[in-house]
Amino acid sequence: MSGGATAVAAFAVGGAGAGQAAADSRGGGKAMGGAVPWERVPVPEQVPVTEHQVPVVGGGSLWCWDTGGSGAAVVLLHPFSGSGESWPYQQPVLARAGFRTIGYSRRGAYRSVAGNRADADTGAGDLHVLADYFGLDRFHLAALAAGGEIAVDYALSHPDRLRSLTVSGSIMGISDADYTRLSGSLRPAPFDEMPEEFKELGPSYRGGNPNGVAAWTEIHHRARMDDAFRQALANRITWASLETIALPVQLITGDADLYTPPSVKRLIAQHLQDVETHVIGEAGHNPHWEQPDTWNRVLMSFLRRH
Repeated sequence: MSGGATAVAAFAVGGAGAGQAAADSRGGGKAMGGAVPWERVPVPEQVPVTEHQVPVVGGGSLWCWDTGGSGAAVVLLHPFSGSGESWPYQQPVLARAGFRTIGYSRRGAYRSVAGNRADADTGAGDLHVLADYFGLDRFHLAALAAGGEIAVDYALSHPDRLRSLTVSGSIMGISDADYTRLSGSLRPAPFDEMPEEFKELGPSYRGGNPNGVAAWTEIHHRARMDDAFRQALANRITWASLETIALPVQLITGDADLYTPPSVKRLIAQHLQDVETHVIGEAGHNPHWEQPDTWNRVLMSFLRRH
């Protein structure tokens, strides 16, 4: 699907490609079938963690937390709007399910040090340093939004280190011209000038949980430090490079996601060898926050199978 017309047709129709598990599930409330209306989910009690500052090249350091444990490790990659603080709904749930759970802030995000931009490694390079620091042999990687392009970059560079890859609500850094035109057309000006919570959170959540919106916004405001910068990728991510990924991949999106609506997710899925897809009902760009019970069930089911 290298041609623009073909890509747009796939965007509209979006069938299962070769090797794709046609498992597009829809969740809303507590029911995967979407029969239960949207409802608020309280933040669960957090489990104890150890905190670390992991040095990275160029004078930077990554603030990390680690639940420990002997289970398979899951590393969580936050969105550009967030940080290592973005996972209060996932940290205790994954840890109590037996997974060693690790979250961190990328350079310049909450409590991490950006260092010298000229000497900084890629985001995938920093993740590799972190994995070695914690002695992770093979681990699961779960990423949100802008974290997704770093996750894909890492999967292209170090597929031998991953058990599985989950990407939620991410444009994934795909650079093919047909895709960038399509993606850009979904968010015309003045989209970038809109409030962050409008762009990132779905209308059901914004209308039904103002306290949750305020908590999300506080994390967002703490996340972006003055020295933050966007790191380069180690690989050029294209349709062709995606097709080389043989890992089990799970793509998740909210049905009200303004960045990657379900049709875009289906288009991306057609370029992956071993993929399953899920749509979270009544959720925007942050379904892990808006519909955490459903998002967590989808994630843990996938992790346990791989």
